[in-house]
Amino acid sequence: MRLALQFVAAPVLFGLLTVVAQTGCGGAARGGSSLEYSVSALENYEKGRAALADEEWIEAAKFFTFVKARFPYSKYAAVAELGLADVSFESGAHLEAIDAYQRFIKLHPTHERTSDGYAAFRVGAAYHKMIPEDFFLLPPSHEKDQAAALDALRELTAFLTTHPRSPHRGRAEALHREAGHRLAAHEWYVAEFYWKRGKAMATVLRLRTLLDRYPRAGYDEEARWLLGRAYLAVDRPADAKKQFHELIEKHAAHPRAAAARRALQSLGATPAAPPATLPVVAPPAPAGTRG
Repeated sequence: MRLALQFVAAPVLFGLLTVVAQTGCGGAARGGSSLEYSVSALENYEKGRAALADEEWIEAAKFFTFVKARFPYSKYAAVAELGLADVSFESGAHLEAIDAYQRFIKLHPTHERTSDGYAAFRVGAAYHKMIPEDFFLLPPSHEKDQAAALDALRELTAFLTTHPRSPHRGRAEALHREAGHRLAAHEWYVAEFYWKRGKAMATVLRLRTLLDRYPRAGYDEEARWLLGRAYLAVDRPADAKKQFHELIEKHAAHPRAAAARRALQSLGATPAAPPATLPVVAPPAPAGTRG
């Protein structure tokens, strides 16, 4: 359902907001159903929020537009503008939502919903919503274009840096991890692709990118093991030893650590001693799975 919505939501919502801008201020909607507008900005704003909660996008947009037009100097005019951004977000028009949230931040830099990070968080969340999902008729998501994941990671990183005490931080951290995992999965997929085709240096470059940009995204152990092997394939044994040592030191309980010790011994190096007791470790997840 969401897959189809992504293709139609933006033009539909653009048309919706155009109609709202032309008709939403007349007390009753022209050419169709009528709305019961109230005499106060607060009551109309609350009706807009209620319609938004009920997924009545057209009604919500009309109420918010009415508040902005009829009560431009009310404190509810600004939150009505934010409400229109929320309509775009919730209805699936994520690019329009991003523009609206960024415009809100620019026009209302001291507003509470700017200061608490809500608008900035929603920018990152909107990009995250645009990350391709897995669908059985299409290639796996980690094989697709990752532009939205990159944008999401950038905006969520900025949000977490500039709003350390935001009430939206917990959700932002979760989305940040998901975006990082998706990007790491893509790098891992490409690295494996090159490795299977005998392109060791290309494998090295991809794995270094994965480890440098997306650490702790679920691929560190396998990436270090393969990176060590790739370094050996391009005749850089010193770099290979470094990767094997780091794998042992940082992930001693992982199944690949034992293989790294054997590799170091074959290279004439002395690996670190294994811990006295190794906990049971689940096998690594297949490439492209979400953590």
